[in-house]
Amino acid sequence: DYELCEEWGHLYPVPREDLINLHREHLLHLLQMGDMEKALQLLQRIEDPGICLAISEQSLDQHPNLAASHFLADYLTAYFYANLTTARRNEIQALYMGSKVLLTLPEPSRVNYFHLSSRPLLMLEQLLMNMKVDWVTVAVQTLHQLLAGQEIGFTVEDIDNLLSKYAEKALNFPFALKEKRS
Repeated sequence: DYELCEEWGHLYPVPREDLINLHREHLLHLLQMGDMEKALQLLQRIEDPGICLAISEQSLDQHPNLAASHFLADYLTAYFYANLTTARRNEIQALYMGSKVLLTLPEPSRVNYFHLSSRPLLMLEQLLMNMKVDWVTVAVQTLHQLLAGQEIGFTVEDIDNLLSKYAEKALNFPFALKEKRS
C-alpha cells in the first residue's frame, strides 16, 4: 500500500505535509519490520533533502524501537549533520551513543534501560547503581570509542568522574570504633 501511494505521489501533485506523513509512516513500518536496507533505499529515493530530513527527524521523535532509533540517529548524523542545530546534533549523537551502549547489554535487560537511551551518562550511572559491573565495563569501553574526537555535551572526563564517584562510594565503609575493655 505504501509503494502504491508513493507511485501515486509521482503521478499527481501531493501536498508536502501529506508526502512527509506518507514517507514517515512507510519508514516507521519498514523499521518496525527490521528491514533497514529497504528503509535506507526509501530515504535515498526521496529527492528533496528537506523532506528527507523532516521524515527522519519526525520518525526519530516518535521514539521507535531500539534498532530503529539507532538507525535513524546514525542516518541523521551521517547525512544531515550540517543541517542540524548544535543542540539537536548533541541530542541525536547522545541517542546514537546510548542506543549503541544498549545494544551491548544482554537483550532481556535492554527494556529496563531503553528509557535512558538518549542519556548515556545517566544509563551508565543506573548500571553502576544496579551493580552491573561487567555491563559497565563494556559500556565504558563503547563510550570511550564513540567519544573519540566528538563533542556531544559530555566528555571522557565526565565518565571518569562518574566512575571515580561510585568507586569512592564503594570503598566508603561506615563503622564505629569499639574500645577494648578488660
